[in-house]
Amino acid sequence: MALKKIQPETILVYVGLDRVGDALLKLPFVRGLRAAYPKAHITWLAGKDTSVYASQMAPAVVGLIDEVIERANVGLDPMELLHRPLAGRRFDLVIDTQRVALASLALMRMPCRWRLSPFAKFLFSSKKPPKGYKFPKTMLRQMLDLLELATDQAHPTPERIEVSIPDEMRREAERLLPDGSRYVGLAPGAGGKPKCWPLDRFAEVGRGLAEQGLVPVFLLGPQEPEWQSELKAAVPGALFPLQEPGVAERFAYSPLLTIALGERLSAALANDSGVGHMLALSGSPLVSLFGPTSPAKFAPVSQRLTIVKAQDFGGREMNLIPVDAALDALKTALS
Repeated sequence: MALKKIQPETILVYVGLDRVGDALLKLPFVRGLRAAYPKAHITWLAGKDTSVYASQMAPAVVGLIDEVIERANVGLDPMELLHRPLAGRRFDLVIDTQRVALASLALMRMPCRWRLSPFAKFLFSSKKPPKGYKFPKTMLRQMLDLLELATDQAHPTPERIEVSIPDEMRREAERLLPDGSRYVGLAPGAGGKPKCWPLDRFAEVGRGLAEQGLVPVFLLGPQEPEWQSELKAAVPGALFPLQEPGVAERFAYSPLLTIALGERLSAALANDSGVGHMLALSGSPLVSLFGPTSPAKFAPVSQRLTIVKAQDFGGREMNLIPVDAALDALKTALS
């Protein structure tokens, strides 16, 4: 089957959900799918939760995705197997991006002409990889392998994911972090507490940077503003650009603004988080802290990346990573 020759007119892509980090890693897939099928109507289905392609990341997929459906309740309940998803809507091509049995079996109830699915080693997929194929560890490569099946084209792993930053956000980043200082980003948040290095250690790193004449820049997301007072007291000279008056109101914590701020940094330190992926896309050197999650799967895409793992210090808990390890990695990145 050569999908490229068939040119499907309607395409559905199933994901469980998209947080910012996931969405950034999936951008090359989205762009490649649109390039291969410029006239197709592409529907992005978040079956279990929300997708930032419908909110924070919507500007990045304008013209690439035609429709985003969130919380579709596909892949949550075995009773789904008794009816057709999306009230029986039909698609020429359904791309299932995950391997969870319930979601994949539920999607098989969806009428379509062709189906791509890595579930059960592509057993139910209309097109399969060559014999001896091994499913990749990284999310980026997993998505690109599916794209290669869908487009009949090679899609090498990019060394950097390019993102278009609006001029307005670049000007705002220059205002918030003006020329004349060396800034180092610190991103203490993450999608869950187990992925967070202790806040007081980020503060200790901030003080260490300030002693070296560098300006610590804390990048706090919409769920973390209460950390500002504690960090400001602990690191008096630190900056909090996303909490500056009017910034949140104007830009709504846009990932594109955070990437623009990242371009102004000499280096950055972040947990395994969406902000970490944003900073990687900025091109600035990044030190990424990992504990319970796997860097083999979730490492940011960057040529200037240093990974510090809790496993190297005796376990998976983030508090096992010492301050000196983070400071040493930052020192190397800055040099």
